Amino acid sequence: MMRKKRKRGASSGPCRRHGQGPATAPAPPPSPEPTRPAWTGMGLRAASSCAAAASPDAAGAEQRRRPRICPPSLALLLLLLLSLGLLHAGDCQQPAQCRIQKCTTDFVSLTSHLNSAVDGFDSEFCKALRAYAGCTQRTSKACRGNLVYHSAVLGISDLMSQRNCSKDGPTSSTNPEVTHDPCNYHSHAGAREHRGGDQNPPSYLFCGLFGDPHLRTFKDHFQTCKVEGAWPLIDNNYLSVQVTNVPVVPGSSATATNKITIIFKAHRECTDQKVYQAVTDDLPAAFVDGSTSGGDGDTKSLRILERDSGRYVEMHALYIGTTVFVRQLGRYLTLAIRMPEDLAMSYEESQDLQLCVNGCPLGERIDDGQGQVSAILGHSLPRASSAPAWPGYTLETANAQCHEKMPVKDIYFQSCVFDLLTTGDANFTAAAHSALEDVAALHPRKERWHIFPSSGHRAPPGGSRLSVCLGLLCLILSVFL
Repeated sequence: MMRKKRKRGASSGPCRRHGQGPATAPAPPPSPEPTRPAWTGMGLRAASSCAAAASPDAAGAEQRRRPRICPPSLALLLLLLLSLGLLHAGDCQQPAQCRIQKCTTDFVSLTSHLNSAVDGFDSEFCKALRAYAGCTQRTSKACRGNLVYHSAVLGISDLMSQRNCSKDGPTSSTNPEVTHDPCNYHSHAGAREHRGGDQNPPSYLFCGLFGDPHLRTFKDHFQTCKVEGAWPLIDNNYLSVQVTNVPVVPGSSATATNKITIIFKAHRECTDQKVYQAVTDDLPAAFVDGSTSGGDGDTKSLRILERDSGRYVEMHALYIGTTVFVRQLGRYLTLAIRMPEDLAMSYEESQDLQLCVNGCPLGERIDDGQGQVSAILGHSLPRASSAPAWPGYTLETANAQCHEKMPVKDIYFQSCVFDLLTTGDANFTAAAHSALEDVAALHPRKERWHIFPSSGHRAPPGGSRLSVCLGLLCLILSVFL
């Protein structure tokens, strides 16, 4: 019985085990000295039970100390908040930076070299848009409230709708080393620029031939030439283009193109040599070997696209970044070419006879040396008794018909009038208009689309008008003599 009582006595002071005496010793008499605070890890109930078992003085001391003890749930919450604050202290000191400018810069670098007239533009542009969208999503938290960011997000959505881009699909990489394609000129040109080997984006040149014929060279010089027979427009290490011109009107030195031969030269693993040939009333949508493309894989490095059956075809050579348009208007053909400057100028000394590079020889030109073939003043030209009658057109009627298609009175407008006066063939109006459309589609610099005569040839007032009219008459006569 005594042992049981001892056990009760021992068990009545479990809180005393936190005192200074051994756990097995009998409980000492109450002491006025304040007891050590009870451990609060068990919660408020455990603490209150210990206080109740202690002496009144100890309870008073405990009561005085109790305000210092936080409830465990609240302490835990404060500890959690403190830990979170420490984890994000760096964010408070240095907020995450909105990287929308970097996203936009990357998008511009991925698309600045693309040309909407080149085959594969939509695919590459959509890849770049998806990469742009992904970049904006990754920086969305840091850019919350940034007007530039929200404007970019809306702009991306609009562009994807305009280009019919799907939200899911491949994306462009900002590292050209990853996306480098040896059979895509734009890809490896961009890679060179990214590596710092070439600080400037690739430069492109334009050449066109149409009408009587009128030639626009790579240097944007405009000439009207005779060049009867076969003449090379381009002959470099990658491409050869030859045209054949025939007289338009019996007894006239004016000619027009009735045959075009284009040779895409073999280029490593990208394509075998391909030859395209078009003649009047035979504008095929295939190469002479019957194929419509060159190169392996799904994305062909060379392709022919028929835009208007028997009237208009396009050739896209991705491996040399070159685009060619060939049209038939009436009985004659027109040609327009866009090509990178570094490739267009890659030729040997023996290949210097290229009309697109150096223009027509002086002896073959029938303009005034500055590309001006007529000055449209709205007045009838004086006739000479030896001058042949212009079949069906006067200066006024030619002026009016060309103005319907080309409201801007530039060199293309003048060429249209010249062709109508020398041939009487209304199809040359469409040829001049289409030639100007090809310039807008392929020429890299918009400010140079229109070529205007020098100031000395612009609508001269008073008596000088007669001299200009006489000059045009001499020009027309020179064609027929």
